[in-house]
Amino acid sequence: MSNNNSVEGMLLKAIGGLYYAETPLGILECKARGIFRKQNISPCAGDKVIITDIADDNGVVDKILPRKNSLIRPPLANLDYIVFVTSTCEPSPNLTLLDKFLAIAKYKGIKSIIAITKLDLQRNSELLGIYSNSGADFIEIDYENPNSYLSLYQMLSGKITAFTGNTGVGKSTLLNHILKDTDIKTGEISKKLGRGRHTTRNVELYKLDNGGYIADTPGFSTFDTQKYDIIFKDELASCFPEFNEYADKCKFLDCAHVKEKGCAVIEAVNSGIIPISRHNSYVEMYNEAKLIKEWEIKK
Repeated sequence: MSNNNSVEGMLLKAIGGLYYAETPLGILECKARGIFRKQNISPCAGDKVIITDIADDNGVVDKILPRKNSLIRPPLANLDYIVFVTSTCEPSPNLTLLDKFLAIAKYKGIKSIIAITKLDLQRNSELLGIYSNSGADFIEIDYENPNSYLSLYQMLSGKITAFTGNTGVGKSTLLNHILKDTDIKTGEISKKLGRGRHTTRNVELYKLDNGGYIADTPGFSTFDTQKYDIIFKDELASCFPEFNEYADKCKFLDCAHVKEKGCAVIEAVNSGIIPISRHNSYVEMYNEAKLIKEWEIKK
């Protein structure tokens, strides 16, 4: 095979400076051009790339094609969905953390799915009520009803999806049910998904039989929401879809929707239309965001 050949592929994982790409020629083990390091760009799982210098199942990542979105930690690109696995109890839902990641997903252009588990222990009308207008899709997982998780499997067809959730919410159990009819070794992915902070370094995409990909990612607590994933205060309200109907009805055009008089968003909160927990999370994020200046963040 000529070294001048090139092919488009998608990176499935990166380990120790080597990149593994799915291509029409099969899985290629690649190194990356040094130019990426100079440009402070790191290829990551989910990247669509051009590979050159192909020989003996090896190649060179020559170009990273434009990303529609990306996360820095865990390093992932071109996500279609993030599935937030949330239990009704044991542990109780961390609404503030969930709100933060729903907002980041919205900001990044990633569709959110809230998968609710442990319905056998406690029913869950409260979560459904809080997030019914959040822009996220809802799936209640009942293992006595296979359609509940099979419908999720069908949604993931042809998509790149990350699953995440606090320890103990049943993320691995859900994945095992979704993956049981595929060729993926479910015990292996469960072990990987449970290995804590080490998952932030070596993210891997697993291919489903329906053409989708599932990312091996860490739990909520290890998603990095520091400065490079912060949402600037002027853009934050648009990441809370419940606010959209009211944000333009405030007395002042530059209303922050925090404590201003004549704020239509706050009136909707006081009337019980917007859940108070959602607004509390917004205020917390707004107060964090207003301390950050755009020029302070390295591009």
